[in-house]
Amino acid sequence: MSQSKLAEQSGISTKYVSALERSEKPPSLETLVNIANALNITADMLLCDVLNKQVDIKQAMIGDIIKGLPKKDQLKIIAVVELLADQAKS
Repeated sequence: MSQSKLAEQSGISTKYVSALERSEKPPSLETLVNIANALNITADMLLCDVLNKQVDIKQAMIGDIIKGLPKKDQLKIIAVVELLADQAKS
């Protein structure tokens, strides 16, 4: 989504969206909620990289993505994850 479209749908200026992207200004709670609503995602998804539970949130997001795939594709992804997990244990 472009900055101008996000700004329009969130009720803020394009300049402010740009400042938020560059971490120059923190958004108010109301602005955060408006942005999440404009993107049709939850606030925790916006914050997942700064939350202590980022791994849990990303695991849940990946689980949701995988659930929407055909079973054969799910099995392929599971096999890759298992292989990577086994390698990480070594």
